[in-house]
Amino acid sequence: MYSLNKAQVIGNLTRDPEVRQIPSGQMVCTVGVATNRVWNNPQGEKQEQTEFHNIVCWGRLAEIAGQYLKKGTKVYFEGRLQTRSWDDESGKKNYRTEIVAENMIILSPKGEVSGQSFGGGISDQNNYQDNSPTPVQDDEKISVEDLPF
Repeated sequence: MYSLNKAQVIGNLTRDPEVRQIPSGQMVCTVGVATNRVWNNPQGEKQEQTEFHNIVCWGRLAEIAGQYLKKGTKVYFEGRLQTRSWDDESGKKNYRTEIVAENMIILSPKGEVSGQSFGGGISDQNNYQDNSPTPVQDDEKISVEDLPF
């Protein structure tokens, strides 16, 4: 009866953002994000696998991504999966699955842009929200009693 199409990734940008304006005047930004998975196999050896994700941002979020992101930036993207198809010159059908971003949080450490949260994908293209988390200093310890749940 109900459906859910939601994707969340935290990773590092594999290239600088590519921002362009489509004929309708809408801004679009594409970036690549690499995520890593680490585990130990049954023999206790560390294994690692990297996945690469294509991210598309629209409107104001595209402008912000183009302005603040660069190759290597650690970032959180939240959005929905979308697969598009096209025929190449030889008539072969090609497919590409992308994450259409609706929210973004820049996670890079201080010295780079950090702790900034921006929302406003397709549903809210002219606005963004700054939900910057309150930074925790290294000397501030969080105990179980501090948790709100």
